[in-house]
Amino acid sequence: MNQEHLLTQQSLLSLLKKQIKSFSLKKAFPFIGPAYLVSVGYIDPGNWATNIEGGASFGYKLLWVLLLSNLMAILLQVLSAKLGIATGKSLAENCREHFSKPLSFFLWVTAQLAAMATDLAEFLGAALGFYILFGLPMMQSALLAAVFTFLVLALHRYGFRKIEFIIFGLVGIVAGVYVLELFLAKPDWGQVAYHVFVPQIDSASIFVAIGMLGATVMPHNIFLHSAIVKHRLKPHDPAHNQRLFRYSVLDSVVALNTAWFINSAMIIMSAAVFFANGVGVTSIEEAQATLVPLLGGFAGTAFAIALLSSGLSSSVTGTMAGQYIMEGFLHRKIPMWLGRFITMIPALVIIGMGVNTLKALILSQVILSLQLPFTIIPLIWFTRNKKLMGEYVNKKITTILVILVAAIILFLNGLLIYEVFGGEF
Repeated sequence: MNQEHLLTQQSLLSLLKKQIKSFSLKKAFPFIGPAYLVSVGYIDPGNWATNIEGGASFGYKLLWVLLLSNLMAILLQVLSAKLGIATGKSLAENCREHFSKPLSFFLWVTAQLAAMATDLAEFLGAALGFYILFGLPMMQSALLAAVFTFLVLALHRYGFRKIEFIIFGLVGIVAGVYVLELFLAKPDWGQVAYHVFVPQIDSASIFVAIGMLGATVMPHNIFLHSAIVKHRLKPHDPAHNQRLFRYSVLDSVVALNTAWFINSAMIIMSAAVFFANGVGVTSIEEAQATLVPLLGGFAGTAFAIALLSSGLSSSVTGTMAGQYIMEGFLHRKIPMWLGRFITMIPALVIIGMGVNTLKALILSQVILSLQLPFTIIPLIWFTRNKKLMGEYVNKKITTILVILVAAIILFLNGLLIYEVFGGEF
């Protein structure tokens, strides 16, 4: 028995060494990108609002929530990419092909509403960035954000790589700003390390935690990942597609851990600056304004630049998701500019009406929470189907894990909705 165990260990070590030797950054680079387009949805302005509130109100206590959220998100995004690679079709296209017309139509309506709600949060964030940075009125800021998004999306005709490089740059700006903010804030790193791995929750912080965890996985990201990864497929080259899947896992792990770092940095900065000084923060604008006297004008400007970068990048990917959802369910090619125009209308209406941006962000998260079951359940249904997925079908343990993850997310989203509509427990 011991000899068998030793042989098993040796074979595993041999396999690991072989994988490490065969890994090449040069070979991996062409496959890296789709998950970075997806990752910006995990650092959109909706996340900013919950992260800043969590840090300002509860210090470092909720950092563990982000770690748990990240692990769940990685699993779901890997399954989304796997579905696109195994079938050559997006989640939306698979729904249209394998479900009845009434069910497919219902799923399309819910998915399209979710894409519009997502775009509302992201568009508002981009507008807030211009508003804070340049002092422009919100409507002008929103129109400026729309123009920028149109310009980036125009590069789509030259291939995905151009858009991916722009997103890389914008995510890099956000990450760079938060490295600077952490340096200026001088957090208690011992407390940071403790709260990342030791869960703590109480009645006061539970709903902020639910907001952070339950609203992390967004429907449009799952639709988007399955749609963009298929563009790297080679239909008659199974070896290439196998490599694509392996690198898609790596892509997801690296990209979503980057998003995890940024989200964690938001809480750490907020805890070290606001919570430590007893400063309450209830909005993104207030957070930026409060940073100036506490860390200096440069920190406030950097914060606004990061918010603008986050809003613009997530607005681009949100628009792409909306277009792929329409194309997949309707089976018709939709011009990118038309998708952008349709999804930005609700945001422009809300800004024009002068609705409180924080309330609008909360409303968008509620809509996403309501739609989430209609995205996750079909994803699980398809990826466990041997006939559809072939060699890429989920292992039994994967299906069990993703069902558990889905149950946790759906339960927490249900609690979030219950609380938003005045429920107590």
